[in-house]
Amino acid sequence: MARYRRYSGGDPLAPPVDLAEALDAIGHDVMAGYSPERSLQEFLRRGPVNGRGLDDLARQVAQKRRELVQRHNLDGTLQEVRELLDRAVLEERKQLARDALMDDADRAFRELQLDSLPPNTAAAVTELASYDWQSREARQDYEQIKDLLGRELLDQRFAGMKEALQGATDEDRAAINEMLTDLNQLLEKHALGEDTPEDFADFMAKHGEFFPERPQSIEELLDALAQRSAAAQRMLNSMTPEQRQELMELSAQAFGSPQLMEQLSRLDGNLQLLRPGEDWGGAAGPGEFEGEEGLGLGDGTGALQELAELDRLSEQLSQSYAGSRLDDVDLDALARQLGQDAAVDARTLAEIERALRDSGQLERGSDGSLRLTPKAMRQLGRALLRDVAQRMSGRQGQRDVRGAGAAGELSGASRPWEYGDTEPWDVPRTITNAVVRRSAGQVETRIKLHLEDIEVQETEARTQAAVALLVDTSFSMAMDGRWVPMKRTALALHTLIRSRFRGDHLQLIGFGRAARTIEIEELTALDALWDKGTNLHHALLLANRHFRKHPNAQPVLLVVTDGEPTSHLEPGGEVYFAYPPHPLTIAYTVRELDNARRLGAQTTFFRLGEDPGLARFVDSMARRVEGRVVAPELDDLGAAVVGSYLGSRDPAGSAGGGSPSYADWFGGRGWWAG
Repeated sequence: MARYRRYSGGDPLAPPVDLAEALDAIGHDVMAGYSPERSLQEFLRRGPVNGRGLDDLARQVAQKRRELVQRHNLDGTLQEVRELLDRAVLEERKQLARDALMDDADRAFRELQLDSLPPNTAAAVTELASYDWQSREARQDYEQIKDLLGRELLDQRFAGMKEALQGATDEDRAAINEMLTDLNQLLEKHALGEDTPEDFADFMAKHGEFFPERPQSIEELLDALAQRSAAAQRMLNSMTPEQRQELMELSAQAFGSPQLMEQLSRLDGNLQLLRPGEDWGGAAGPGEFEGEEGLGLGDGTGALQELAELDRLSEQLSQSYAGSRLDDVDLDALARQLGQDAAVDARTLAEIERALRDSGQLERGSDGSLRLTPKAMRQLGRALLRDVAQRMSGRQGQRDVRGAGAAGELSGASRPWEYGDTEPWDVPRTITNAVVRRSAGQVETRIKLHLEDIEVQETEARTQAAVALLVDTSFSMAMDGRWVPMKRTALALHTLIRSRFRGDHLQLIGFGRAARTIEIEELTALDALWDKGTNLHHALLLANRHFRKHPNAQPVLLVVTDGEPTSHLEPGGEVYFAYPPHPLTIAYTVRELDNARRLGAQTTFFRLGEDPGLARFVDSMARRVEGRVVAPELDDLGAAVVGSYLGSRDPAGSAGGGSPSYADWFGGRGWWAG
């Protein structure tokens, strides 16, 4: 049988989730030293720009829970019974006072009975069970007490019964007793494994009007009843011992007979046996449910159910348990508590998490930890490269830097044509774009080209380059906020060379107290360590070794640092550190820089910070090797390094050490020397 319900899946025409924002945020946190697992969790907690994250949703859940427990108390039924009892006694006293025909001795005896009622409400109600009421209004109020207790007790187990049974007749009460008897018999047969699907179908056919949620199996019926019954038990546990005792005594007066309470106790026992995993022993915390608004037994049970649902949502949104996934979040419950928009936001976060894991952006390593895949690194690098290109083009109004180099050999890649391009057309790609653009129902056989169909072939400069990017990994880089910009710069340059200048040879070298070659995946995940020393000498040794491995390539030396050299490598391989810098450290560093110049290296220093000692050292070193010095702000570091690399491949910009065309990209935000 087909079942339909209201659509709750968000905008069906919305585009697929965009992973670019998530990947950029995760990549930034990874470069700052966080693990990919934690970076993903932090993004999901913050949420995307146009949506709520887990922290916002959890805060709203906590706020609703706080309002629920602070606004209400669980004494509503007892208060209502006290009010009805007081009103009944008052009406009876009035009747006794105005009945002139009543025997004085009888009046005195009745007044004595009323005056000697115990202060305990339950005891007073029990004592008045056999009282012969003289006032019709008083009798109605007292009968209303018994009716109220019966409806409240049923409402505890079956939501909505309090309203449905208002003004119930004896036939209605008999039907309820019959339903409870049949229900208990069905559950007891189920506990013994003796029930059949026909038993459940017969029960629902006979008593289905008492279950508006229309369960489709006995298991669904059990789940609904057990959750409600467990909430009722938690409500009793949350009362004071005096309230609990008073309520239990009053329960015997429900519908004027103890039979109802006996059936409900039997039902609770069956449910606890069949669903022991429910929270039967819990209770509200200290200070909760002490508000001004009283809740009856049914409403209080509903509040405890709602409280349990809010607590489950809070745990699901915290994602703090082992193996947690956003698919664990109950979207239906979230929609009930916070509205449909909250469920859509949670579904979007789950789709982002699922897409990141399933699209090859994240993977589990051999140790079980989450890590960025090479595909994710390439996508992140392309995003950083686009940002660099925008900064470069924004300095002088240039268009996006997307050419692979000066006109020369074809690289095998193509890109959309732009005004001013002189590269040859990629005819197959151009024709394919035109064919794909045509509508499926078009019968015209001729192909018409539009400007957006045209693609040109990218070319690659004939001259190869051996590039050594030396990045300072001393602790001061992290301490002064330069750690992430340094990593983003290295990744952008790596992506540019791997995607556009495949013939070039890039070597990444990190130098702190000592230097070592490092792969881009390791560099992006590298955490800052307390490691005193800036060993530029060792880094230059590794760079010169890289240049000698590629004798036919143009050496390009790029140095990013925020401190002058304070350590060097001794002939025996030991690291020597001294601050202020020892003259021998400076001498060794200068000697290796001279060796790089003799190999033909085009050198650019990127000075970070305002250290006067570093400025003097870098300026003198640049002049010695006819190099350049760039002092960019941190957000311009990537553009500066990429620009220097591209300038080194441009004969017009690099011949004779003249100033390159990108010298004034920084527009006063940094400065150029050299």
